Amino acid sequence: MRRTGWVLVTGGLAVLFCAGAVQAAPAGPHAPGDPTQYAYLAAQLRESPVHVSDQIPREVPRSTAPAFAREARRLGVPTYVMVLPQSSYGADADGLLAGVHDRLGRRGLYVALSDSGLDAAQTYGVDLPGTADAVSESVYAMPYDATPREVFRHFVEVVTSGQAHQRAEEARAAHEDEGLDDGPGLHTDTTERENQSFVTGIAVLGIPLSVLLVTVHALQRRRVRRAAAAAGGGVRVPTARGGAQGGGKKAGKAAGSARQRPVAGPGPFPRARLLPLMAGAAVLGGLIAFTASQVFDDTTSGDGSRPTAADMRARIDRVSAGLRRDPLYLDPESRSTLDGAERDRLRKRLRELDVPVVIAALPTPPDDESGGSTELLAQQVHNRLRRDALMVFADPSTGGIELVNYSPRVDDSYLVDRPRDLTYTGPAEEQLSRHLDELLTYVAKAPRAKTGGRPYEPPPADDPVEEKALPGLFTGDFEPGMVIGTFAAGLVFGLVAAARAGVRRLVRRRRPAAPGAGGAAAPAAPDRPTLAWLRRTARQDLDALTAALEASVAPPEEARRRAWECLDAAALLIDGDSDGRIDADAGPVGLACAVVLARAGRTALGEPAAARQVCHRNPLHGAARRRPTTRPSDGGAARSLPVCEACRVTPGPVLRLRSSGSGGRGGYVPYATLPGPLAALGDGVGIDQLTRDVREYFGVH
Repeated sequence: MRRTGWVLVTGGLAVLFCAGAVQAAPAGPHAPGDPTQYAYLAAQLRESPVHVSDQIPREVPRSTAPAFAREARRLGVPTYVMVLPQSSYGADADGLLAGVHDRLGRRGLYVALSDSGLDAAQTYGVDLPGTADAVSESVYAMPYDATPREVFRHFVEVVTSGQAHQRAEEARAAHEDEGLDDGPGLHTDTTERENQSFVTGIAVLGIPLSVLLVTVHALQRRRVRRAAAAAGGGVRVPTARGGAQGGGKKAGKAAGSARQRPVAGPGPFPRARLLPLMAGAAVLGGLIAFTASQVFDDTTSGDGSRPTAADMRARIDRVSAGLRRDPLYLDPESRSTLDGAERDRLRKRLRELDVPVVIAALPTPPDDESGGSTELLAQQVHNRLRRDALMVFADPSTGGIELVNYSPRVDDSYLVDRPRDLTYTGPAEEQLSRHLDELLTYVAKAPRAKTGGRPYEPPPADDPVEEKALPGLFTGDFEPGMVIGTFAAGLVFGLVAAARAGVRRLVRRRRPAAPGAGGAAAPAAPDRPTLAWLRRTARQDLDALTAALEASVAPPEEARRRAWECLDAAALLIDGDSDGRIDADAGPVGLACAVVLARAGRTALGEPAAARQVCHRNPLHGAARRRPTTRPSDGGAARSLPVCEACRVTPGPVLRLRSSGSGGRGGYVPYATLPGPLAALGDGVGIDQLTRDVREYFGVH
């Protein structure tokens, strides 16, 4: 009896098991010989927890599956990752995960990724806090050009951070603030590389050239301003066109015109100093180029994944093998829109045709091995099959149908002439089966061609490595950038020069005016100047007058004439050799007279009305603004002599100079007692008379 009981129990369990198996077995379109999408993907995940589709090798090569697996291990729970084309999920990625889990029957985290990012993630039988928040955060936070591998790595980081909810809220708020703007990309694309090349070209040439031009300009202006002479502490001074005759100066110089030439310039910028500056600019350009190459160091657009040859031919091999076994091939990774009866009917009609026709229902995404080209996909499959046939490619997600005729017996022009019936628009679930039936009807009626034909040779697909490669930084728009950099350097130089001149003019105007100085800074006016002081002051004041003449925009004609005459007369006094330098034998009287003329010339430009007279007590004081009446101590007649403002209030000491014949070492005597044109100022003559006296003194008319 006990044995009989065991037999009955065992038999009952067997019946229940068989009934359950029958109830769970797929029916109709889910026959064991034609597995569903869920069953196929579950079988792939059973072999490996990461399945990367062979349909998107340009974006996600199958050889990157180990990288996904390494990231998945960081989660600490069993993780199953699927990377498929977007069309494989449709609008219900969560439903696909549920169906795959039901077929696989394993607990863990299931993740669906596509070429557009993270589609869904669900946990089954495991506790992984933050999963839903990490999905939301990845959708909002990741840039539009992030690859599936980068998105999955970011997803894992968010889940393992312990702050998934907080980060999701921040990402959602930031996305709402940005609106429809996708924000900056994660990778450098070709357009951005062109921009980088353009900016680098501007910087590599524009910055060094600007520095070089501004530096040379500043140094040249400094040379002009100083007009420094290395020998004897001398300086370049104005040289009269006319020569000198008498008065201790060299005779025989030709008379010149009334308008004289300005201070002798320092000449072109020395090449010995220019070459080092140019070398420095070249070094600066090289440093900028090196820095740009380190900053813009991207060589590819993407995460660096490179498909192998096996990745690029995996789908071709799979489809070719399926078409060898069956003229109707349905992509197992895509949702099937044909039920079992429709498949059987299509297979029967394919066998009844007297011409070979094969149908492949699979998508052609732009990231597949053919670059989205149906013609190139057909050529590659045809080469694998090694037999002629009319090849039909149907997209399961859109219902679109394309023909590529490799059959020598079918006139495909008959099919092309029927665009209304072969447009194949509408929902794929409703249209694909009917359109394929209509197509096979047209094929059966199509005229048979007498001679075989071949489709046009399709252009080759872009190399997947070269497709992601970025052009060199110093190519493309780099040269146009250098051209713009040259113009920009000129513009910067012009702006700097104009600003420098404006600031210099503003500073000059804001200097406190000295008596008789016409707006210049108050000059020193000792009553017993040394020879060294006179040489130094003559050099500085002549430089200042020359600079004022060059900077003057449009002074009154009378003021400009007086300033030039003062400059030329001063040159006659201290530059008898006409070499642009103060003569070594220039005496105190000539130097003092040159200083007086230089200061009067500056006064003429700044304050023309005050430039006609100088202080008769000490002409170094500058302009005289009053002519008070004084009576000599010897009881002579009263005279009206010009004095500066300071001497009008309190008469200062009379200027005393050493005589020229004493070599600058004799005693000081009143300047009016020494020979030369300067003595006439003691009698109150004006500046115009002084310049005429100087020219007559040297025989210049």
